[in-house]
Amino acid sequence: MNRTDLASTIAQRTGVSVKDANTVITGLNDVILEAVGRGEKIQLPGLLTIEVVDRAARTGRNPQTGEEIQIAASKAAKVSAGSKLKAAAKG
Repeated sequence: MNRTDLASTIAQRTGVSVKDANTVITGLNDVILEAVGRGEKIQLPGLLTIEVVDRAARTGRNPQTGEEIQIAASKAAKVSAGSKLKAAAKG
């Protein structure tokens, strides 16, 4: 489902306009990005969890040369599907 379909579905189910549904989607997107950028955890129980995780420095291999390389410590966003989302995906 793309953004247009999502906005249309939200509009149909809630009785708001497609424009208003798009505004809510944009606002939610902005809030999530800001929160995760600050290191906060976003959790929709049963559906989705988005959080920042620390990745320790480690060694790896350059896939082109096979040479061992150092990979610096970093932060990454971790997205986990909740039980309801996993059940829906199974059908």
